[in-house]
Amino acid sequence: MTQTLQLGISPCPNDTYIFAPLLQGRIDHRPYRLEARLADVQELNSAVCAGALDVAKISMAVYPKIHGSYRLLSCGGALGRGCGPLLVAHGPSSVQDLGSAKIAVPGMLTTACMLLRAHGGFQGELQVMRYDRIMSAVARGEVQAGVIIHEGRFTYPQHGLHLVLDLGAWWEQATGLPIPLGGIVARRSLGTDVAAWMEEKIRASLDYAREHEAEIWPYIQAHAQEMEERIIREHIQTFVTDFSRDMGQDGWAAVRAVFAKTGQNLPQELG
Repeated sequence: MTQTLQLGISPCPNDTYIFAPLLQGRIDHRPYRLEARLADVQELNSAVCAGALDVAKISMAVYPKIHGSYRLLSCGGALGRGCGPLLVAHGPSSVQDLGSAKIAVPGMLTTACMLLRAHGGFQGELQVMRYDRIMSAVARGEVQAGVIIHEGRFTYPQHGLHLVLDLGAWWEQATGLPIPLGGIVARRSLGTDVAAWMEEKIRASLDYAREHEAEIWPYIQAHAQEMEERIIREHIQTFVTDFSRDMGQDGWAAVRAVFAKTGQNLPQELG
């Protein structure tokens, strides 16, 4: 009997780029059947915390909370340099101006929120919003500032917003490490063989995507909705990096730094 694995990823271009070949059957995934769930990363974070998915994309800030029941895979994630969340405001502002401001975040469990808290310069109220509502909320004055992720990195000037702080650049300067935005986790109860199989298939899927981009482009565009092709390509180039194929020593060091920044005890084995 074929076993079904519930796989959760976001509809963002970096995830659909990496996983499209696998989900479209261009990569042989026997003996398993993959049941895909595409959802906002905050929804995926909550689902994994509830143990509702077998394999899923999560914000890296969540990993210390679920390490006991999920293992982090060495590929498929979003890590890199120059790709972190941005803090933006309606008008020109400094970090000091926003020290007690109400700031919108894309979820309390997101890496974006973790970075904002880790910075230490912001003590005001945090208001959770779906990531794609934050820029318009800042522009309308619903909140004084917002932490934007995904395509917002490329489009915030179109909303008349001003950059206050590049949280990714701050992280890189403070740690010397790449920004650990998100990773792929697999339920520990599946066993190490399934985790290794999943890593093999993710790498094969990414390799296929890089060699046959035209074949998977309609799938990426369909889930990117209204995003311009130029923005989709910038998104993929920014968030799909060499770390997406193999986290390597710097990638795992960045994960250790997440444990430290969130005040969690570092386990002997991270994966």
